[in-house]
Amino acid sequence: MKANTLGFFRVALLLLLMPVAARADDPPQSGQPVFDHVVELVMEHFYDASALDRFVTAVRDEMEDQEAPVTADSTEARVDAAIDTVLASLDASHTGRYKPDGIDYFELIDIFRFAVRDHMRRLFPPEGEASYLGIGIVAQEADGALFVSDVYDGSPADRAGILVGDEIVSVDGAPYDEIRSFQDKVGDTVEVRLRRHEGAEPITIEATVERLRPLQSFSKAIEESATVTERDGRRIGYVRLWTLSSRDAMDVVARELATGRLKDADGVVVDLRGRWGGGQSDAAELFVGDTAPFRLILRDGEEILANVRWNRPVVAIIDEGSRSGLEVFAYSLKTNGIPLVGARTAGALLAGRAYLLPDDSLLILAVSDAVLGEETRLEGRGIQPDTPATFGLPYSAGRDPQLDAAIEEMRRILAEG
Repeated sequence: MKANTLGFFRVALLLLLMPVAARADDPPQSGQPVFDHVVELVMEHFYDASALDRFVTAVRDEMEDQEAPVTADSTEARVDAAIDTVLASLDASHTGRYKPDGIDYFELIDIFRFAVRDHMRRLFPPEGEASYLGIGIVAQEADGALFVSDVYDGSPADRAGILVGDEIVSVDGAPYDEIRSFQDKVGDTVEVRLRRHEGAEPITIEATVERLRPLQSFSKAIEESATVTERDGRRIGYVRLWTLSSRDAMDVVARELATGRLKDADGVVVDLRGRWGGGQSDAAELFVGDTAPFRLILRDGEEILANVRWNRPVVAIIDEGSRSGLEVFAYSLKTNGIPLVGARTAGALLAGRAYLLPDDSLLILAVSDAVLGEETRLEGRGIQPDTPATFGLPYSAGRDPQLDAAIEEMRRILAEG
């Protein structure tokens, strides 16, 4: 799931210091500690006070449900369903609960590590570094089956040849589970049964399980994604921004553009179909900023990049995975005349904060609105591409029509000089 994603505006932290008056119509306590804590946090910190009335109604409905009211003795499944329902009533991005049975939990807890810093050593002993065992894939359900929706560049799955669009039949003979399939198997090889084409016999691919540190893995994936292909005698570069939340995400891109694999490209395709947003709101300055690029040269000849600016053609790819900080990035490119190819962005642009709940699940809650320029809001709207291109996940076998369309757009730009 990507619908509920992280925020990135530092101003959101200031809201945590503001006192909030109690409401006369606050819902009663259910006695279930996780459910009640979610309700308290929403009532105290959710950014849109006008949504709280319908939230309170949803909470009361769950507590008064004649078939299964939420009480202190409610089952875990009932509590999970109730929390999902009341949070959905807020109809906002950057708002959701995540449990340690999915990759989202580990990625988000690493992204929001500062907010839960007092608990990290307990959650991830002994170093306090968020990590999970896996092979670097994310799956999405479609038509009753699970399909690989993301393969992190440079991951064990990438090296093994697993492709986006592959149906996951099993892992080591058991149904695929994001976390349990790789539990206690670090360093081991797992057999992943995949169906690459509809109706075809499954194939088996072996991949080595690694301990993955989310932000570190994202930085590596950004770096490994940088490639150059030749078309019509021109060099077209490509890089994918999986997230802007890694501390060095844009440094990695700048390094590849200035001195790495992309430095001799005639144009570059920037892929904003990410996992999470985050980052600083001026990240796109690398491509649209007007300050001069410069570098520092030390006595021994070593060069330090101080300010990188890419002044050659750019095309960007967007889709529903472009959200939060990546939507700000896309908006900045679009307003500067850089063509966008793909599908509408997520329309998920609020500032979120993380809260650890009593059962160690993670609540992400929208605590601030976000406005671009004078009055532009992308929440619930998103950004439309200049050149629409659709992507069908099941059995795509690694084919990427959106990337193909972006490369064609770049070929057109380069041909026009």
